[in-house]
Amino acid sequence: MTTSMETTGTKTSPRDNAGALGGFLRQLLQNRLGTLGAVLVLVMVASAIFAPLIVTHDPISIMVGPRLAGPSADFLLGTDQLGRDTYSRTIIGGRIPLLVAFASLGSSLVVGLVLGLIAGFGPRWLDNLLLLFFDTIRSFPSIIFALAIIALLGPSMSSVILVIAITSMPIYARVVRTQTQALRNSDYIDAERSMGAGTTRILAVHMLPNVVGPLLILVSMDVPAVIAFEAGLGFLGMGVRPPTPDWGAILNDGYSYINQTPWLVIAGGLPIVVATLGFTFLGEALRDIFDPKLRKDL
Repeated sequence: MTTSMETTGTKTSPRDNAGALGGFLRQLLQNRLGTLGAVLVLVMVASAIFAPLIVTHDPISIMVGPRLAGPSADFLLGTDQLGRDTYSRTIIGGRIPLLVAFASLGSSLVVGLVLGLIAGFGPRWLDNLLLLFFDTIRSFPSIIFALAIIALLGPSMSSVILVIAITSMPIYARVVRTQTQALRNSDYIDAERSMGAGTTRILAVHMLPNVVGPLLILVSMDVPAVIAFEAGLGFLGMGVRPPTPDWGAILNDGYSYINQTPWLVIAGGLPIVVATLGFTFLGEALRDIFDPKLRKDL
């Protein structure tokens, strides 16, 4: 009677978790581009967190004298058309795209994960209904949908987060649905059902760990796209409101005054390039680690 109530799940000890983390870090360090990407991402995140400690001037303080000045000991990246320190605005401005990326992708990941599990493990009619919902959202061009939402709600960081979260959710939901449907008829799932395991336990214990890996890869690869998307809206004047520093707004100012100084364009464009390279390298390393078929050592 006792053995009939046992399940196939196994408990992991803290030592096992530490060993798995150590193995993950070793594989990451063996990948040079992945290590470079991780370093770039850590530097960007650290600069955003500790931005008030490393800036040299108030990023929104207007100074009459040094307008469109070049780099100097006082202003490392020069000043903009209002005399504001470009270096400080670039450092503080890094908070906006990272916050938008993490908030929007995090929320779309959670919602897409839940809806994908329901679609993949639920009845056929519910699966078809959710697929219709996903396809309806994806049928709208992202930029047109963003302009419509921002025109309705007004330009703000919350509007940008909402747009990205809504347009990204169907992608994650479809990936989870596909993975769940591939696993729902596996032998160990049938064994769990035969021993009385409920749907919630099957989804949480057996389905969820198998779909997290691909989702982490997708999220890491989507971060640079979200940063570029947010910067594009800022460039069009539909991102965060002035005088809040933002890479897209700095890039727009640099484009307007590129004949006087190139430093604004460099300050607004270089962080976007670094962010794209960092998260792309890190995403490719995560893909090699989580997907054994793509690992280079096999």
